[in-house]
Amino acid sequence: MKSFFTLTALLVIALVQSQTHRFIYDLQYKMDSTEAGYEKVNMILDITPKEVKFYGKDLAIRDSLNKKFGTNFSYTDMTGQVVKRKINSFDNENFINIKNGYYTFKTIDKINWTIADEIKKVENYTLQKATTKFGGRSWTAWFCKDIPFNEGPFKLRGLPGLIFELSDAKKNFLYTLVKSRELPEVSPTSDFLESSFGNKAIPINEKQKHKLLMEFYNDPFAFERNNISKSNNDLRININGKEIHNVDELNTQTKSMQEVIRKYNNPIEINKAMHYPVY
Repeated sequence: MKSFFTLTALLVIALVQSQTHRFIYDLQYKMDSTEAGYEKVNMILDITPKEVKFYGKDLAIRDSLNKKFGTNFSYTDMTGQVVKRKINSFDNENFINIKNGYYTFKTIDKINWTIADEIKKVENYTLQKATTKFGGRSWTAWFCKDIPFNEGPFKLRGLPGLIFELSDAKKNFLYTLVKSRELPEVSPTSDFLESSFGNKAIPINEKQKHKLLMEFYNDPFAFERNNISKSNNDLRININGKEIHNVDELNTQTKSMQEVIRKYNNPIEINKAMHYPVY
C-alpha cells in the first residue's frame, strides 16, 4: 500500500478558499490488457471554483518548460483521459490527439454508485468502499468523507467525498492518491489542455471521432504516402528509424503500425473501444 504521508493537512486545506485544489494520482494502466506490466504516470485533478480538470502531469511539465526556456516542444498524452467539466457536473469535455490533429467532443457520463458499509484506515484517513459500472468496466473506489469534494480520477465522481483509491475489476487501471497542493490562483491550461501546444482543439462528435480513428488506422502514413506518390518513388522517408524508399516498403510499415494499434487498444471506456479489422 502506497503511503499517504505526502497528503499533509488535507483536512485543513479542504476548507481553505484556494482558487485551485490540486490532487495528484499515481496511475498504473495497461495499454495491452494481455500484458502483465503497467505503464506508470502521474495524473492531476484540479478542482477550481468553476471547473474540474483531469490530465497528465507530464503535459503540465512540458508546458512549464516551454514557458521557462521559450521553447515550443509538444507532448502527447497516451492515457486518453484528458477531460474537463463544470463543477458538480457529469457533462464532460473530452480531448484527444488523432494523428496530427487535436480534437474535443462532449459526453454526458452519469455515475451511479453503490456505497458499501466496508471501511478501512489508511494513515489517518478513514476510507469507505463504493462500487459502480462505467465504460464497460466494474469499478471499486475508496473515498474519504472528511475531504468534502465529490470528485475523483477521470470521470469517476459523485461520491460524498474525495476518491483516494480506484481500480477496475480486471486491474487494468489502478489509481492511488499520493499528493495534494493548494494554488492561490486558477492554474492556466490553455496551452496544453484546451489546445495542444499550438493546435487548438477542433470540436467534433463521437461519430466523427470514430471516423477519424478509422481513417488513421486504414492509412497511418497517409502524409508520407502522398509524398512518395508525388516524388515517383525517389523520395527517402524515415519511419521509426527505418528508411522507406517505395510504396511497397511503406505498405509493410503500414501493416506493422496496424498491428500495434490493434495490440494497444485498451481504452478506459472499453465499451467505446474501436473494432479494427485485420486486412
